[in-house]
Amino acid sequence: MLKPGDRIGILGGGQLGRMLALAAARLGLDCHIFAPEADSPAFTVSAAATVADYRDEKALAAFAENVDAITYEFENVPVETVRFLEGLKPVRPGSKALEVAQDRLEEKRLARRLGARTADFEEINDLDRLKDLIAGPFGVPAVLKTTRFGYDGKGQAKIAHAGEAEAAFAVLRGQTGILESFVRFDREVSVIATRGADGAFAAFDVTENEHRNHILHRSVVPAKIDKIAAGEAVAIARRIAEALDYVGTFAVEFFLIDGEVGRQMNGQVIVNEIAPRVHNSGHWTMDGAFTCQFEQHIRAVAGWPLGDPARLGAVEMINLIGEDAVGWRDILADGRAHLHLYGKAEIRAGRKMGHVNRILG
Repeated sequence: MLKPGDRIGILGGGQLGRMLALAAARLGLDCHIFAPEADSPAFTVSAAATVADYRDEKALAAFAENVDAITYEFENVPVETVRFLEGLKPVRPGSKALEVAQDRLEEKRLARRLGARTADFEEINDLDRLKDLIAGPFGVPAVLKTTRFGYDGKGQAKIAHAGEAEAAFAVLRGQTGILESFVRFDREVSVIATRGADGAFAAFDVTENEHRNHILHRSVVPAKIDKIAAGEAVAIARRIAEALDYVGTFAVEFFLIDGEVGRQMNGQVIVNEIAPRVHNSGHWTMDGAFTCQFEQHIRAVAGWPLGDPARLGAVEMINLIGEDAVGWRDILADGRAHLHLYGKAEIRAGRKMGHVNRILG
């Protein structure tokens, strides 16, 4: 167990690392950020920083020597990096969770083993296999994705008819793919939850999410979901955390549906993805819950008791993407808007620049 004044190392220097460092500081903990980008926004709010490649073992060893526990802010850190660091200091969550979350096939297989519903899926390694599946049992529409390193719509293609198979296959660029049946969902929801080092579990209320151009635009709580479906979603998240011996905050994204969809599904919540980290759809907790997702994660990494995840009311989070951030003055003119900017020097199309939270009632 860490004590105030100890230091947490964070792999990754983006906005999630920045917000983790800010949450740690409120609890009297320092943070040391390790990232390959010299302009990482987390650097400016941390006690120490290392600019080095994630596979630089000399730099990693020096980093580990300088901290008391280690975590990561995104799931594309190399598994080998985390395994190396696990031999030096406690790493929470561990490499097991990271390895599963980096592979969409393993995510789906884990969810199925735990009794959760997913889209139908098949591994894809060649174009003929893809064509056979969409001409036969899968049909169209379907979605082809890379199994690794995809986010915000990257590395995937929707196949609306058989003639699009070849173009979709090209998106894989030689990587292993996963073909998923197309889920005609009513809405997208997520469960943000935290599992402590002692096995304690705390989940925030189910969040309803709206995406634009494959990027999260808006999250609201409470979600339009009945109690049975919400309870099932939280129970699935807990089973996933326990199966992975997970320590920290994580997200499980679901499709919410009514009636039968696809060949095997007739339930309400369908697992889409697992994220082994704090999550964009949990940003509302910063101003709308007794304990935010970032503080919960820091508490778990430190081995401390978890806080109360109860929300303070109906809450809305709006992402500020690209030029949206230019309107910061107008946002601040709303005295009840809570503005969070990420300290990124350059505005680019599709880049997450910040978010704004509002308690609606």
